[in-house]
Amino acid sequence: MWETGMSVYRFDKNTAPTQNQRERYMIGEIDEKHFGPDGQIVLIEYPEAVYLRDDREHTRILYTGFKDKHKALEEVTRLTGRHDPEMQD
Repeated sequence: MWETGMSVYRFDKNTAPTQNQRERYMIGEIDEKHFGPDGQIVLIEYPEAVYLRDDREHTRILYTGFKDKHKALEEVTRLTGRHDPEMQD
């Protein structure tokens, strides 16, 4: 895991949010959305965070804090374009 800013955490295929991160940010009601071919990109919105999981590329990103939550949708758009062969040149 590495921190890419004050409240954005990226994980590779061998790591995931820590227990502390789960208890702090990943609680409460969720809204889960699937994107891309076969729904391989999963966006889970929590009251205090957004968790983005790309099962095809085995990446996970935890966005925390109000100012960084919107970045998750930008990343979904980017990842969806990479997964969709019709959107590639």
